[in-house]
Amino acid sequence: MLVFLVVAALVFLVLALLIQRGGGLGFPWVEFYLRGKESGFTFREINLLRQVAVENHLKNPASLFWSERQLDRSIRGTMIRMRAKGTVEEPKSVEFLGKLFDFRKKVEFNQPKYRIGIRSSRDMVPGQRIRIPLDGVGVFDSQVVENMRKYMAVSHPTGSKPLPPGFSWEGQKIQVFFWRQEDAGYTFESKVIGDYMDKQYPILHIAHSEGLLRNQKRGSVRAEISSPANLYPLKTIDQANEVVETSSGYKGRMLDLSEDGFAVIVGGRAKAGLPLKIQFKLAGAVVIMCGIVKGVSFNQKNNQSILHVQAVKPGDTTRINILTYVYGIFREDAEKTPKPGQPPRPARPPERGEPEKKTAPAEDFSMGD
Repeated sequence: MLVFLVVAALVFLVLALLIQRGGGLGFPWVEFYLRGKESGFTFREINLLRQVAVENHLKNPASLFWSERQLDRSIRGTMIRMRAKGTVEEPKSVEFLGKLFDFRKKVEFNQPKYRIGIRSSRDMVPGQRIRIPLDGVGVFDSQVVENMRKYMAVSHPTGSKPLPPGFSWEGQKIQVFFWRQEDAGYTFESKVIGDYMDKQYPILHIAHSEGLLRNQKRGSVRAEISSPANLYPLKTIDQANEVVETSSGYKGRMLDLSEDGFAVIVGGRAKAGLPLKIQFKLAGAVVIMCGIVKGVSFNQKNNQSILHVQAVKPGDTTRINILTYVYGIFREDAEKTPKPGQPPRPARPPERGEPEKKTAPAEDFSMGD
């Protein structure tokens, strides 16, 4: 009888400890697991999020499945505790944080804006960059200046090659391509109804289209960034590595960043298909990424190129550093820096007499087209 009582007491203690560790009797077990399954999470993922909810003493644990803010705060609290213990760089911690950011990504892309998209060019916002290919000449870059009821005003397109003598955009049937911020790639056909090259700020008027095709969904969240960077051309992408470089390389400035790519502005003209390595700092940590230039936007007036780079998969620690920045986990002033998915401030033409601002990199990256 005594043995039975001892065993029963031990079992009770073990169960009590497990229940306490799992959140106690007051934890909304049924709601939490039902909400998790409805949100598409696996049983293992739900258990992991339960652990995060308990560690961060959340009043409404189920909010982790739909609240970006709550999840961001919980990730921040988890990272702070790991840093205090000195375990943030341990393999187990890195793996745990990687899974948390996988959850964060799932919550982000469950939002309607990523699933629905837009169908009309009337929904495009000022500042949206667009690309217009011209047969026999090349691809031209522009951006939306103003979106009116009957037409859309865009900046006069610029390309790496000059237009034929006497060419006018007016009357041209065009194909327009663009990436909607944190959404997807779109294309539509339109017609140029006005070419105002002689204005102080040259623009085109483009007819609206109700037939936008959503052809590529974004696979990662991207955030704006303005940070100096060093670039190192690679012979092949097989040379990709995350070894810190001691030489200065070519100078550039980061424009945006995600776990699978980035945009960087450099001096001179560059070419698509170039494999490269880039090194910059995030919150004091050196971050290194490698990738292939998939597109180049050349500004002939300023002799600058924006390189759009598709990155090779970064290492786990590098990915965590990138996503910590992208999701603003430790962002102190959310008003100054746009949250993921928030459109950037539209570009403003200089006022009359105001000099045009230039941000020329210190060194020419010219690799030739």
